[in-house]
Amino acid sequence: MKQATRNLLRRGLQVARNTLFLDVCLFLAAGRLRWAWGWAYVGVGLVILLLNLLVLPPEVVAERGQRRKQNVKTWDRLLSPLIFVPALAAPIVAALDWRLEWAPQLSWLIQLAGLAAIALGQGLFTWAMTSNKFFSTVVRIQADREHAVTSEGPYHYVRHPGYVGYIVSLFGTALGLGSLWALIPAALAASGFVVRTALEDRTLQHELPGYAEYARRTRYRLLPGVW
Repeated sequence: MKQATRNLLRRGLQVARNTLFLDVCLFLAAGRLRWAWGWAYVGVGLVILLLNLLVLPPEVVAERGQRRKQNVKTWDRLLSPLIFVPALAAPIVAALDWRLEWAPQLSWLIQLAGLAAIALGQGLFTWAMTSNKFFSTVVRIQADREHAVTSEGPYHYVRHPGYVGYIVSLFGTALGLGSLWALIPAALAASGFVVRTALEDRTLQHELPGYAEYARRTRYRLLPGVW
């Protein structure tokens, strides 16, 4: 079996395992299976996974499933868990909030808007992956894959659209599951992504040929007109 095929299979198993783990944790925290908004959240996630399965380039999936990646930045190895923990905590806190009634549940209109935000955010994340064959799970210069600047699709508007999509989906998760308390870990994870964006952007400007010129054309990292 070729290495690329093994990486594809490995990534598929990683995604399936992570999704199952999150869904199990969600309903364990909720204390019961009869939670309509919890199932709506799971359903949106499954639709997104199916969409990714249909549209993502195999080379992007294979890179994300690669076991040993070269040139990973040390700071990213330290920062990534600090983002992952609150990102995972957001739906768990929402489930506990629903179970223990820490705060009044949000209206169904806000929850629907939250689910729509998850779909839109993850849609942007997927668009970024389909537009950038170097979209990776870690910050590194991919010399092994002839890393080059990407300016197509959403990269025409901001330099890190994948992070924008993920941040939107984090806040959508809190609102979609009806929890104001879950906005706290969502905000912590979003703050981590802002830090990662700044560090990654500096790395790319210093180490990726052509990126500094691209940054002069596409001025904003995450939010057009702001930063």
